[in-house]
Amino acid sequence: MTDLYQRHRAVLPDWLALYYEDPIELTHGEGRHVWDAEGNKYLDFFGGILTTMTAHALPEVTKAVSDQAARIIHSSTLYLDRPMVELAERIAQLSGIPDARVFFTTSGTEANDAALLLATTYNRSNQILAMRNSYHGRSFSAVSITGNRGWSPTSLSPLQTLYVHGGVRSRGPYAALSDAEFTDACVADLEDMLGQTRGVAALIAEPIQGVGGFTSPPDGLYAAFRQVLADRGILWIADEVQTGWGRTGEHFWGWQAHGQHGPPDILTFAKGIGNGMSIGGVVARAEVMNCLDANSISTFGGSPVTMAAGLANLTYLLEHDLQGNARRVGGLLLERLRAVGASAPHVREVRGRGLMIGIELARPGTDEADPDAASAVLEAAREAGLLIGKGGGHNTSVLRIAPPLSLTVAEAEEGAAVLEQALRGL
Repeated sequence: MTDLYQRHRAVLPDWLALYYEDPIELTHGEGRHVWDAEGNKYLDFFGGILTTMTAHALPEVTKAVSDQAARIIHSSTLYLDRPMVELAERIAQLSGIPDARVFFTTSGTEANDAALLLATTYNRSNQILAMRNSYHGRSFSAVSITGNRGWSPTSLSPLQTLYVHGGVRSRGPYAALSDAEFTDACVADLEDMLGQTRGVAALIAEPIQGVGGFTSPPDGLYAAFRQVLADRGILWIADEVQTGWGRTGEHFWGWQAHGQHGPPDILTFAKGIGNGMSIGGVVARAEVMNCLDANSISTFGGSPVTMAAGLANLTYLLEHDLQGNARRVGGLLLERLRAVGASAPHVREVRGRGLMIGIELARPGTDEADPDAASAVLEAAREAGLLIGKGGGHNTSVLRIAPPLSLTVAEAEEGAAVLEQALRGL
């Protein structure tokens, strides 16, 4: 046990999770690689939980942060903030939401918390629909709508939450149905539930469930939900904290796979836009965003330094077509991992889009989740110089793969080879 690990355990909560039997301290990074305190180099396939979106130590972002910090670091939203206005203008235009307004926070948790405040105020109701297997953050309100018991430490809640079918395609009572039948069954379930409730404020849903193991419904399911919801005045909140900014390759936002009946009423974002800086936020059409009738500010949301980072990062992402790179390189990586999984007994499913890929592990010949196997692969990959993540609603048995969007074909092949070796070693 290292001295730093001993100090960590002495002063930080027991429930603060650490990866690896011998936790590592990351000291610096460049591109798609990071180094630990022992000098070991790793190919990063997790990006600080999908947050280092473009690259480690991206010069354009580090320069923007340095230049802004040399001018002024902090002012709060009580003063006009040029970088905040400029980033809000770009995000409003990219969001697809008409007459959009943007409110910045410091995290995805806080963004979802603000979205819930808007929805419940707008519809004068504390009833929320959420998806089974979902995760929306760590605050008291976000935990109360999380449909994953591993990340929900209390049943106490300021909200009345009802959980809906549909977020997990390959498990549950509808798994054997075709995509069209699956969608029809989930819509019928939603209609039946709404027939027994009164005054629901909103549905919140991740287009691809992140902590839940990168699982998703068939394309169009949330569009079908939207028709049912809109008829009843219920808002749709798209939690894009992990799916935004082109990570899925095919779309800039995850909701666009479900956009047949228009954009969501509220969109939340965070993680990748800051490339490691603390940025979250909410986009909503003006009538929803402006429904609050009390004063509000944000001390740290919209900080000049984080906004400068977000502007530089977004500019780099768009100018270098990293969405297209996620589609191309992610498609190759997904195909390669599916080929590996086809002959690896512990692999139940390889799924995902772009550079957001999940490998679900199960005990061979069964559908029983195998968290021990997931932990073993995590350790073996690290030993071979690759960092990946874990997740999944069924006992954390999904390997999560989400590299920076600038990943090269050679790096994708290198990471796939390490994963193949680790999976075959089970």
